[in-house]
Amino acid sequence: MLYSQTGRTNPEPERKCAVGRPPDAADDGGSEERVEASAVWAGYAMSGSDAELLVRLRQGDAAAFEAIFLRHYGTVHRVVVGLLGDQHEAEDVVQETFLALHQHPPRVETGASLPAWLCRVALNRGYNVLRGARRAQQTHERGAEVVPLLDPAADVMRMEERALVRAAIARLPERQGKLLLLRHAGFAYAEIAATLELAPGSVGTLLVRAEQAFLTVYDQVGTAEQEH
Repeated sequence: MLYSQTGRTNPEPERKCAVGRPPDAADDGGSEERVEASAVWAGYAMSGSDAELLVRLRQGDAAAFEAIFLRHYGTVHRVVVGLLGDQHEAEDVVQETFLALHQHPPRVETGASLPAWLCRVALNRGYNVLRGARRAQQTHERGAEVVPLLDPAADVMRMEERALVRAAIARLPERQGKLLLLRHAGFAYAEIAATLELAPGSVGTLLVRAEQAFLTVYDQVGTAEQEH
């Protein structure tokens, strides 16, 4: 379940502190502008710890927000894509998450806690998207016959496997799904504990239980798909 950022760009909002993609992800523009923008963002990234940046953000410092965005966008995006599987939906959720940060910065005292806060907000929003999609699908299935889609032969097996993984995660209790997504994204046990507000010593046991539950649900989902 490895995904990369798309080349999708977002229009520049008319506000002092824009929520957008890092400059090196832009589709167009001259090389000089890209180099200059990248240099500016690199300067932001080196401008202090997360705790210091949050203090500056609460004081209205736009550069602090940009630094936080550049530093943590990739991690938050990777976690949300693992949950939703759709790049555009994931980017919308990540944008909403950073907008929430900009509007209501948390009072986080240690840098290690900021990515935990961001991922917790993003995962909660991602599960809201899943619940909405599930309700929409149920409504569609009640009102119309589902027409099967024909995919090209190439990569179909991989796409189906990813779909089964996401379907299995969506059927798990939310805490178990979040545990697996964060671990897959490379979070250490301490970071998972901070994100999900768990006792650090309990993460290992909870992960084992989540993995066992995932394997059971994955087999059930696979069997159901074969029967169809």
